Amino acid sequence: MVNILANDGIHPDGLLLLEEANYVVNEEKVAQEDLPSAIADYDVLIVRSATKVTKAVIDGGKKLKIIARGGVGLDNIDVEYAQSKGIQVFNTPKASSRAVAELAAAHIFTLSRMLQRSNRELAVGGDFKKLKKEFESGYQIKGKTLGIVGFGRIGQELAKIGLGVGMRVRAHDPFVTEAEVGLQVGDYENLRLCVKIATESLEKVLRESDIISFHIPGIGKPLVGAAELERMKTGAILINTARGGVIDEMALLNALNSGKIGGAGLDVFENEPTPMEALLRHPRVSCSPHIGASTMEAQAYIGMELADKIIGFFGDDK
Repeated sequence: MVNILANDGIHPDGLLLLEEANYVVNEEKVAQEDLPSAIADYDVLIVRSATKVTKAVIDGGKKLKIIARGGVGLDNIDVEYAQSKGIQVFNTPKASSRAVAELAAAHIFTLSRMLQRSNRELAVGGDFKKLKKEFESGYQIKGKTLGIVGFGRIGQELAKIGLGVGMRVRAHDPFVTEAEVGLQVGDYENLRLCVKIATESLEKVLRESDIISFHIPGIGKPLVGAAELERMKTGAILINTARGGVIDEMALLNALNSGKIGGAGLDVFENEPTPMEALLRHPRVSCSPHIGASTMEAQAYIGMELADKIIGFFGDDK
């Protein structure tokens, strides 16, 4: 019998698949400090971002065969150590790509029309006529250049959205030289368009883009600091739905204050769950609480992708 601890939960659709395979799934949350001892009875550990899978947890998992992450990043799992112990580490790169791309697009639209300020200032009694006049300086994104840093599944989904609304797309990815982005109009199967996008240098994408969206894993240090911000167009908009720390937050705050950067859409932060208050309150910032993959559809896809991978691993050996 396969025993599974879904410590950060699992969508009912994924749970149903696992239970139909006669696996035993426990969704009761185990505190981080208790996990090294509690994990001893389980074959599979399912986590999202809340649970940290440390060496202590891995050492406690005497029966562990799989650590499965509901999401893309594996920053909260000691992957190398787990693999050294013969434990398989899975994630779900396909399931949430569209959800994250749509959130990035939502921040782009919000910042281009200053909706974050409209919502904040009107709600607290701001002068309607004065705000109307002030926010007339918003702009349309058709014709703007969208730079995408990280051109995997999420980046390519965002490219589809950008192309669909008339943006020029530039992309950088050290592991992708070219990608074919397929566009389909609604449910019309005969209305399809494929666009080949060749990737370019990071320096060129940062320099030439009006809006830059980041879709890369954390690298332990900022990819974008003061020097990189200075090379960007004055008034450029930055979007980070990837990982906190990809952009140096103090450098970003200074660039926002000076007007060098026109706005930032942030779903991830360096110090989660207590982000820098100055960023959250900044009038040029549109923020969300790390919800990139958190749509009803994406959660269902994640649960089912996890279940499929776990069942595929064990096969009939239950």
